Amino acid sequence: MELALKNKGILIAFIGLYLVRLLLTQSMGLMPQDAYYYYYSEHLALSYFDHPPMVAYMLHFFSLLFGKSVVAIKLTDFLVTLGTLFSFFHLSKCFLEKQQALNAALLFGSTLFVTILSINTTPDVPLMFFWTLTLLVFYKAVFEQKEAYWAIAGLLIGLSFDSKYTALFLLFGVFFFLVLSSKHRHLLLSRSMLWLLLSFVVGCTPVLVWNAQNEWVSLLFQSSDRATTIMKLSFRPKYLFGNLGTQILILLPPLFIGLLITLTKVGREMISKWRLPDGKRLFLLAFSVPLLGFFFAVSFFYWVKLNWMMPGYIAAIILAGHYLGNRTLNYQLGFALVLHFVALYQVINYPIILKSDDTWYGWEELVTEVETLQAGHPDHFFFSNDGYKTTAVLNFYLDKPVYAGNVIGEPGFQFEVINPQLNFLKGQDAFYLDSDKRMKSPDSLDFIPPLLIEHFDTVIQLAPILIEADNGEIQRKFWVFECQNYQGK
Repeated sequence: MELALKNKGILIAFIGLYLVRLLLTQSMGLMPQDAYYYYYSEHLALSYFDHPPMVAYMLHFFSLLFGKSVVAIKLTDFLVTLGTLFSFFHLSKCFLEKQQALNAALLFGSTLFVTILSINTTPDVPLMFFWTLTLLVFYKAVFEQKEAYWAIAGLLIGLSFDSKYTALFLLFGVFFFLVLSSKHRHLLLSRSMLWLLLSFVVGCTPVLVWNAQNEWVSLLFQSSDRATTIMKLSFRPKYLFGNLGTQILILLPPLFIGLLITLTKVGREMISKWRLPDGKRLFLLAFSVPLLGFFFAVSFFYWVKLNWMMPGYIAAIILAGHYLGNRTLNYQLGFALVLHFVALYQVINYPIILKSDDTWYGWEELVTEVETLQAGHPDHFFFSNDGYKTTAVLNFYLDKPVYAGNVIGEPGFQFEVINPQLNFLKGQDAFYLDSDKRMKSPDSLDFIPPLLIEHFDTVIQLAPILIEADNGEIQRKFWVFECQNYQGK
């Protein structure tokens, strides 16, 4: 009876956490990533310059249901991630007792990375959903000997690949598990494995076709360019410690420590008994340790983004469910509730200025200023060169197209794919917007960006656009340049 009451308290705390998370999704404004991937969804294609297409299909589907709005985008992320949580619970029940599976789901659902997935559109949102389904179906294919499930698992790996190229670790996990499992090793050369591989190819056909038609630009952008950069780098301790810090943050300390304890215990068992774990735990290790170990190793030389290791935690947290009890869960929910209330306060009141373009704050005010400029200069076009962020947000809110860095010969990402030739802009005047993220400069720059001078006859610096809080404190700053007579690329 006492245990049941404790569980009820835990469930109440978890429901409260999810209500705070839902408030976060509806309180937070548009993020640049939301706008950029929504731009994808407005230009449906087999794939895109810097990511596969699933995030675009996800947004397009839900926009048909909910329309075009910031609330609809946030609700899309929230609902798909909620689907990931339910799939995770069903997957956990394949490996754990019911109470352990519930605890594992609560641990998973209390992490900060689930919140990040719920409030900010990235390709990781569909990736985590299809990754979890893949593990569930592949488990049934192997342990319940359902041959038809091999083809479904292969298709799901393909859909995961259509979400993000990290999904290749799913294929590696399949081979890693089958090679190490003496009981299932014969399946490596079976008809079932052939079905899995064929259905995987079918699933990722959109990405392969698009890349073949576009000189493999997306695959090269995500693989060879970064690999070349990594090879040139030397050991950077700050990247390693930075990666550890971000992983502790997104998992929260109780779960991070719990995962370390779990992997240590499993390692000791393997060494003491001099044999691999049982089939089910080996399965979980195969779909967690390779990915986590790879990116941990990369972090010695290269900045690993906080979301790259997320898929590996799906199997790892279930494995931890064998070893972690209510005490860890209580601490985890306590940390989560405090942190999420702090996050909600930050979103609503914005007491800490985030000196970055990766923020929800100030974009609508920028749009208002740009609309005023548009009204006074209807013959001018607008462009920016901060990757995709300012361009994406303005494209979301404005009726007229806003262009990217390819106007002045810089990379334009997906905007350049949509508008590769800009000859129709020749001879026109423009406004160039440049975000001053650090806000260290005075009211005017002491130079004109050279690329503007190369591509326009005349460039005039105007007063910057300042986004201020109610107390007059400057929160965002955008430099504005009027550029006359565009000469083309």
